Amino acid sequence: MRPVRSLRFLVYIIGCSPPKRADIRKARRISNGMRLIPLFLFIFLYASVAALAAAPAGQTHPFSVHDMLAMDRISEPQVSPDGRWIVFVLRKTDLEANVGRTDLWLVGADGTGLRRLTSHLSKDFNPRWAPDGRSVWFISARSDSSQVWRIRIDGGEAEQVTDEPLDVGNLVVSPDGKHIGFTMEVFPDCSTAVETKDRLNEIEAKKASGRIYERIFVRHWDTWKDGRRSHLFVMPTVGGDAVDVMPGMDADTPSKPFGGPEEITFTPDGKGVIFTARYVRRDGREEPWSTDFNLYLAPVDGSKSPTPLTARNQAWDTHPVFSPDGKTLAYLAMARPGYESDRFRIILQPWPGARRRSLTENWDRSPSSFCWSADSKTIYATAANTGQKSLFAINVKTGKVRTVVKDGRVSSPRPLPQRRGSPGIAGGRIVYGASNLRSPVELYSVKPDGSNVRKITNINSEKIATARMGEYEQFSFKGWNNETVYCYVVKPIDFNPSKKYPVTFLIHGGPQGSFGNSFHYRWNPQAYAGAGYVAVMVDFHGSTGYGQAFTDSIRGDWGGKPLEDLQKGLAAALKRYPWMDGDRVGALGASFGGYMINWIAGNWPDRFRCLVNHDGNLDERMAYFDTEELWFPEWDHLGTPWDNPAGYEKHNPVNYVKNWKTPMLVIHGALDFRVVDTQGLSTFNALQRLGIDSKLLYFPDENHWVLKPANCILWHETVIGWLNQWLKNDY
Repeated sequence: MRPVRSLRFLVYIIGCSPPKRADIRKARRISNGMRLIPLFLFIFLYASVAALAAAPAGQTHPFSVHDMLAMDRISEPQVSPDGRWIVFVLRKTDLEANVGRTDLWLVGADGTGLRRLTSHLSKDFNPRWAPDGRSVWFISARSDSSQVWRIRIDGGEAEQVTDEPLDVGNLVVSPDGKHIGFTMEVFPDCSTAVETKDRLNEIEAKKASGRIYERIFVRHWDTWKDGRRSHLFVMPTVGGDAVDVMPGMDADTPSKPFGGPEEITFTPDGKGVIFTARYVRRDGREEPWSTDFNLYLAPVDGSKSPTPLTARNQAWDTHPVFSPDGKTLAYLAMARPGYESDRFRIILQPWPGARRRSLTENWDRSPSSFCWSADSKTIYATAANTGQKSLFAINVKTGKVRTVVKDGRVSSPRPLPQRRGSPGIAGGRIVYGASNLRSPVELYSVKPDGSNVRKITNINSEKIATARMGEYEQFSFKGWNNETVYCYVVKPIDFNPSKKYPVTFLIHGGPQGSFGNSFHYRWNPQAYAGAGYVAVMVDFHGSTGYGQAFTDSIRGDWGGKPLEDLQKGLAAALKRYPWMDGDRVGALGASFGGYMINWIAGNWPDRFRCLVNHDGNLDERMAYFDTEELWFPEWDHLGTPWDNPAGYEKHNPVNYVKNWKTPMLVIHGALDFRVVDTQGLSTFNALQRLGIDSKLLYFPDENHWVLKPANCILWHETVIGWLNQWLKNDY
């Protein structure tokens, strides 16, 4: 490596400005004269001093999209069998490559010994401990495809375990360590992955590119369907062939597009696997309007066809987890078919056995993830909870629920077993991830009674310290029907109560969703606070975390209760906080929030100076025929457009376009098959034809979300620029 390149590499790592060429030449002369100090060391010292001089202690700057992308993202924490270590995935944004890179990191359960476990340029993810706790299995794209790898935690290079002809995903390991399970995309009528690969090669060799479909899905989320299904394969850890345990099954595991390895588990004896897949009736044509996901049991050797365990329930069953003593299977289940936002219950089933009971039937919250305590007497679950995502403890015998950690957004709870001979070190605690409106996810541990919270990682502490963010608070007001509705407010940075601040009114998607106390990587209110705006976020009727009746209440009423809550919420915020400038307010929303922007444009046209619509529907009737998951509009609009046309026209924004007058920025992605891009183009066409100030930002390579770092920067710069144009400038 030449000295100049070494220097540039060093200053790139340290973060200071590169020295001038004259300084480099001077360094060479001094180094050659001294002979005792290698040039490399001299340059390192030079760069270190320069870095200190270039970054004065305590220097800060307003939070922006660049800070958001700079944050390292923690996910998938896994506790070692002896409770000493936690392995987790850390994602760093690579702006030059325009991607996020993931590595495995290791930290002691007490917060000591943080170190990187893998460091390949390709993505490493989905870690799982070997039963002896000496090594970690994981998936990596470091070969020509994604395969299973294994690495010892005491050092050494990772070793490739699988060499399948297709990409693998969703890794699980049997309790005895004798088998691993993973998924591959295969044609259901192919008996091996090799046959699928051969067929793909044949298709690739054809000159004609057309595909013939005989049923839907034709495309799903952001992917065109080609007939392949995600099947679960099992293979011995000592080597051998991977066996498809769901041969011929015209279904996917895990569920698409968002399911993961949490939907798959081995049985306690390691002889079977349980997985989640949609229950397919007749010819399978009902898939796009069915939410009937079942749990299936299959032997690891594939000798028998999978057996449905939950066929009697025609709603969603998922997330199987066995108790540590192996005596009970717990899983999540909904009760109402066709409704993806129904309340999940935790169901307990003795193993082996058939009698089931609902542990949380009387608990008006919907758990999303959970784990067992080491003694199998308690289940720790996370659930949306009045603007938070809290951690709860549920007594397995009585069903009694108590709050362990209330505030923030809690994720991935994991029990820490008590270690013999170490009664005071970490034993019996719960490890979890948590974020809030001012911090991305870090790892914590807490005692089962909610006391003695300890922070395990401080991955982003320095980055948070240098980016000035706004303070936040939550308040409630009387919304539709005089019912209590909650709202978050994030103040601008460097807040001065004697000033008047413009307002960004953020409207969440779903509509069964929430803008809660979490650190968001797409709609982060701190991006607006850093630009000098107040962020106001109302959890209107239909939001999650306030009881199932609150969530259910907007069925057939998309433009009614939510709009009234938004109107009353903004009025309540302006009255409560005199430093908000009610004359300078812009409204922004995505998905359902984008729909609501179009609805507001026609039904609340005089309130806002400007609007931002990301991936929002203009015509609800036509959107039914454009989208893919049909159960969603059929539930919320009470049927199909031909059986209940009034349900689609009642609150259809296209019927009120004649009332539009507010300037609007429209954003859409070409790969959004949930809310198709023609909805955004139609919105922009109407704005232009009406002569309304408008702008279109179109991404040919993004889906319902904006994921690529460079596109994320462009998104924020365009949105903030649009807000500045209308809320900070006189016109």
